[in-house]
Amino acid sequence: MPTYVIERTIPGAGSMNDAEWQEIAAKSNSVIANDAPEATWLHSYVTGDKLYCVYESPGPEPIFRHAQCGGFPADAVNEVTRIIDPSTAG
Repeated sequence: MPTYVIERTIPGAGSMNDAEWQEIAAKSNSVIANDAPEATWLHSYVTGDKLYCVYESPGPEPIFRHAQCGGFPADAVNEVTRIIDPSTAG
């Protein structure tokens, strides 16, 4: 299954509290279950004003549907073509 990285602009994301993130995660889970079940949310990275979400999906369409139905921004949806790490050097 292809993996995608979704960039979302959420002003103040880095200063949101646990309760706010719990609410957002619950909404995301609900939208995936009801409107985009072919997508799987793996995890997200939170920075100052951005959220980088990692999903598995057969294509970008379920990810865009999730964003639209959930009211989440999807500024960029990029398919991961390769993963590298320090061990790539040999």
